[in-house]
Amino acid sequence: MSPQAFAHVDGRLASGLVEVRHDLAALDEPGFWVVVGSFEGDITCARFADVRAAPIPAAAWSGPRGSDWTTSLDRAEYVGGVETIRALIEQGTVYQVNLCRVLSAASDAADLSGLASVLTAEHPSRYPALVCLPEAGVNVCSASPELFLSRSRIDGRDVMTTRPIKGTGRTPMDISEKDRAENIMIVDMARNDLSRVAETGGVDVPALCELEEYPGLVHLVSTVRAALVPGVRWAQIFAATFPPASVSGAPKSSALRIIRELEPVPRGPYCGEIGWVDADQQTASLAVAIRTFWLDAGQLCFGTGAGITWGSDPQAEWAETELKAEILVRLASRA
Repeated sequence: MSPQAFAHVDGRLASGLVEVRHDLAALDEPGFWVVVGSFEGDITCARFADVRAAPIPAAAWSGPRGSDWTTSLDRAEYVGGVETIRALIEQGTVYQVNLCRVLSAASDAADLSGLASVLTAEHPSRYPALVCLPEAGVNVCSASPELFLSRSRIDGRDVMTTRPIKGTGRTPMDISEKDRAENIMIVDMARNDLSRVAETGGVDVPALCELEEYPGLVHLVSTVRAALVPGVRWAQIFAATFPPASVSGAPKSSALRIIRELEPVPRGPYCGEIGWVDADQQTASLAVAIRTFWLDAGQLCFGTGAGITWGSDPQAEWAETELKAEILVRLASRA
């Protein structure tokens, strides 16, 4: 394997690539695995031999010009998509759908180390990640604030936690009752998902609709926790919980069908998962891959979206996608 392959996750530098697998069964086998999965369900699991605490590798960055970015859905198309979803909600087809668009600009970058350095310095996040796997065609850099799944031992139990985000504004005053209602809806979905792999009565919500501040915006965040059934495997966990509730919709099956109909390009790594699994310690931290850049066929890509409910204002939802992209795209566009 190429010595260029490496990852930086949770403050740790992983090098010495041993193998790359594309099946979830890998995560039940010994070793430290770095994981990148697409929203469409493609999974890449990379096992590394050397994992140590270290800063992110320093590198220079030269991004595209701000005017070079294009979007898979323009304003009129996105607003039209919101109206379509609201009509489907009125018909009872669905309750909520996360509608997204992908921004892209030409780039000759070989990897995203330089961009990761910029984000670490100027846009710190809870779950930063950088994964460079040239042989697998994976180059992803994330400044995600959202936890998809963590795994740990608590009081002798195998515990899984998720922290869905729903509700975004520039300031706390921008958070509305619509945001709170949407957050609670997604929490109910997350509880239902985790209950499929949890002990009976083993799911609880230790935090509901907490306000968290990030550079340039605020989020509503809740925490759902589950005590897992002994012996549950990662393929079962993903079957129960993926895609994350917060970036799909309710009911999930109907929302995914609508997403396929309304979004003209695949999301790819955006809204998938990125992070690590330590199979030896039975611990893990996988973020929802939002606030995430990736390289694809000479293009630097970035995704942004919003959750649509009956109470959505189409223009306001477009503005939310702009808000989520504004700071990060500006950082990525500078030399």
